[in-house]
Amino acid sequence: MRSEFALAGATAVLVLMSSTVRAANTDWPSYNRTLTSDRYAALEAIDNKNVTGLKVLCTFDTGEQVSFQTGLIQVDGALFATTEHDTFSIDPNNCKQNWRSHEDFPSGELKVNRGAAWFDHRLFRGTADGKVIAYDAKNGKRMWTTVIADPLKGESVSAAPIAWEGLVFIGNAGGDNKGVKGRMYALDAKDGHIVWEFYLVPKGAADVARGPAAPDPKSLNAATWKQAKEFPITGGATWTSYSLDPKTGLLYIPSGNPAPDFLKEPRQGENLYASSIVTLDAKTGAFQRHFQLVKRDFHDWDVSSPPVLFLSKVSHRMLAEAPKDGHLYLIDLNTGKLVYRKPVTTITNAEAPMTAQGTRFCPGSQGGAEWNGAAFDPADNLIFTGEVDWCTTVHAVAASALAGVPAGKPWSGATEGFGKMDDPKMWSGWMTASDADTGERKWQFHAPFPVMGGVTPTNGRLVLFGDMGGNLYALDSASGKKLWSKDLGGAIGGGVITYDTGAGQKIAVAAGMTSPIWPTPKVNGKIVILGL
Repeated sequence: MRSEFALAGATAVLVLMSSTVRAANTDWPSYNRTLTSDRYAALEAIDNKNVTGLKVLCTFDTGEQVSFQTGLIQVDGALFATTEHDTFSIDPNNCKQNWRSHEDFPSGELKVNRGAAWFDHRLFRGTADGKVIAYDAKNGKRMWTTVIADPLKGESVSAAPIAWEGLVFIGNAGGDNKGVKGRMYALDAKDGHIVWEFYLVPKGAADVARGPAAPDPKSLNAATWKQAKEFPITGGATWTSYSLDPKTGLLYIPSGNPAPDFLKEPRQGENLYASSIVTLDAKTGAFQRHFQLVKRDFHDWDVSSPPVLFLSKVSHRMLAEAPKDGHLYLIDLNTGKLVYRKPVTTITNAEAPMTAQGTRFCPGSQGGAEWNGAAFDPADNLIFTGEVDWCTTVHAVAASALAGVPAGKPWSGATEGFGKMDDPKMWSGWMTASDADTGERKWQFHAPFPVMGGVTPTNGRLVLFGDMGGNLYALDSASGKKLWSKDLGGAIGGGVITYDTGAGQKIAVAAGMTSPIWPTPKVNGKIVILGL
């Protein structure tokens, strides 16, 4: 009898393990599917031979015209997404709404939120009024709220968090506003209390402490920011998402530009840790090291997207990053050395000084890779990068004119916001496949509109992505040949994911980005689900 019970118990455990492994391979449980942000899906039911039969199965209309940049996650039988004020769950196969939760607060200038994180049947997101909120993933009931930023000082929480081992990781945005300093937080997933706080630029005596301070790195001090008191340390904020290596327990944080964005003279020094990848111990927040990719930044070239963490062919831990400066970087984490820096979009006038007469440079302040970064395909050892090819002209103001700008207000150093972008007739986008080891370009696809949405390679030998004209593409991942495309009726600036809940492989796309700073059609944000 005991042996029969033991056999039954063992069988149950094997079934549970099998279903767990299957879910891990077929769900999309985090912003970039994996915490290491490779975005690679092992699914192959939709492949480079049958993708021409892909069609729209259903559409979920948010009913809102907003900057629909949400990452999409699909886990536990539901697909989750966000708008600036709303969080919702829909059926991942038929688009039927499960629940929708709304929060009332004043809208931010860009009316944007970039998505949620899922952990232990809870959903977590940030808000424009400086909060992080947790919901019950089954019914949308609010579980807790924690304040990590002050909107009255120009701060917000627009990034998509990630979650791991009972912790939620997220930081504040707003580093283009005078006096705003980037910070990173770990929150307890159960009750929302702040486990640790890490200032990404030097903390001053008057700066607020919202939780226990992570150990201070000796390398981060005011000496790396040499400026007059009228120019407070500003920048290094986070506004996208993050990566984490579960094997090492290390958290990788992309940090934004220093400010004033276009004037570097008033902020001498290295401006640490702006425009960097900062590595922390995820459990304690203890600083490990940093990689400043854009040194002495004066183009608003944030290190803006979550880095891809992967193993090389010789089993070295590698980090690939595509910032707004239009390059693909590869760092060997075993040695800490830069392996290569390769251009993946148009680069022009990158070293020219900003002048009052006007300086045009490419990629512009809205160019390069934005909030969705690179993806890695282990099958072909390729890194895919989606890029914006759009240039900016900046007419610089005198530094003296910036000294009197009130705290919390935009502080770019240009006469026109963040510069004057070229006519949209001159914009386009690139999808580039690079050899992961050498950076050698294998192929490049030129899209008629900027490429900003999520990039997803699959085991079906496809790479899926969209452009700002609303076109969703499926290319052959090895050759770059366009196999299929469809106009989804709205700019694709958010998630492009694929999954299989047991009802066949599906592709879900966040389409309809309507933004005050991107000249796109004014349409409602929609989630479009496609399949064969």
